[in-house]
Amino acid sequence: MEPYEHGMLDVGDGNQVYWEVVGNPDGKPAVFLHGGPGGPAKGARKALDAEKFRLVIFHQRGCGLSTPHASDPAADMSVNTTAHLISDMEELREHLGIGKWLVFGGSWGVTLGVAYAQRHPERVSEMILIAITLASARELDWLYKGVSRFFPEAWARFSAHAGDPADVVRAYADLMESPDHAVRERAALEWVRWEDTVLSLENYGKPDVFAGRASEDMIALVRIIAHYYANLGFVDDLLADAAKLAGIPAALIHGRRDLSCPADTAWRLAQAWPEAELTLVDDSGHKGSPAFAEAIGAAVRRFSP
Repeated sequence: MEPYEHGMLDVGDGNQVYWEVVGNPDGKPAVFLHGGPGGPAKGARKALDAEKFRLVIFHQRGCGLSTPHASDPAADMSVNTTAHLISDMEELREHLGIGKWLVFGGSWGVTLGVAYAQRHPERVSEMILIAITLASARELDWLYKGVSRFFPEAWARFSAHAGDPADVVRAYADLMESPDHAVRERAALEWVRWEDTVLSLENYGKPDVFAGRASEDMIALVRIIAHYYANLGFVDDLLADAAKLAGIPAALIHGRRDLSCPADTAWRLAQAWPEAELTLVDDSGHKGSPAFAEAIGAAVRRFSP
């Protein structure tokens, strides 16, 4: 699964986006949208059948191998929005000579994928969406406040570091813009501690998904997440615009035990999108399970050429 083609795409605004292609050069085109936003594209190369798909992977602005890296306080976040990412996807699609592609995304990748498909439905053949979230105010209020009812002591620490419990996401976004590396590092560590706490009751996956030392990648991750979610993902009401997805076949896979992204969003999206088939996996949370992996495999087989 080593890439047979890769490069840096100049997308303007001083940004260079890293991309690579794996799988079958003559296979069905697909694009992998990683989570975060700003998260690593872990597992991307194994997302689809290498013999049947031509899988395009790219690192979204500010993270991974794309430049400038968001860990650098000089990186301009005003040119890192969902509209910019959608434009990057279109430039990359055209650069690779692809007419239509299957969109595969998880978590934040779902939000980006749905926003992209609503803007360019003619460019999407099918969608496989995992761990559904649409970055609505309702969802973000849950993740960064409502779920604190399960973890009151962790919330007390997380919100105290923000200094503004009324709007912790905006407060952390401001901290991550500090020119002081130590301020950004401490804020990043507190943020990922909260993220890990929310996922801590799950039975599968790595116990601490994000935790560890505050690497440059972690600082970039938190800066990008806080930047996006302080601005409601830079998207409108994607659920209200679900009619724009009409005609696009989709598989939605979601863990019923996902405390970070409650299942009602996935259910509502499926209700509003007749071509979308929702699979709720009872034993899975955000990090998946063997049954969750099988549901993804079934979706891949469904849309394989």
